[in-house]
Amino acid sequence: MVNFGLRKIATEQFAIIESNFDESSQSKINISTGLRFGVNTEKHMVSVTLAVNLSQEDRPFIILEISCFFEIQSDDWENLYNIELGKVELGIGFARHVVMLTIGTIRGVLHSKTENTVFNKFFIPTVDVDNLVKGNVVIKLDSLT
Repeated sequence: MVNFGLRKIATEQFAIIESNFDESSQSKINISTGLRFGVNTEKHMVSVTLAVNLSQEDRPFIILEISCFFEIQSDDWENLYNIELGKVELGIGFARHVVMLTIGTIRGVLHSKTENTVFNKFFIPTVDVDNLVKGNVVIKLDSLT
């Protein structure tokens, strides 16, 4: 168990490209996602960045990327951060948990940003986090520079 708190939410990107969306079209709406982890060793923080693009006929019409920043309690941070090996390792359970929190957050951001528009009918469906995070997440500090 890791003791942590959500400390910040940042909308990294948001765009609606109305010209790429045809409401009368019968074509499928596709959703693509991207996921990455980051770390701030000084502040004992881990970030989860999730990008979601909704597209129609390979043309993105909603682009959204958010980051959630989670502060890890000092005692637990010591168990995650290996200074000698230059890495932070998140156990699979904890990694999946913060990803799930980030998915819920991006749903709320999407709703808020599209409220009172025709785009508010779009939402992010349930996500199988087990397929996104298949093992412990190792963040190598030298790869962040």
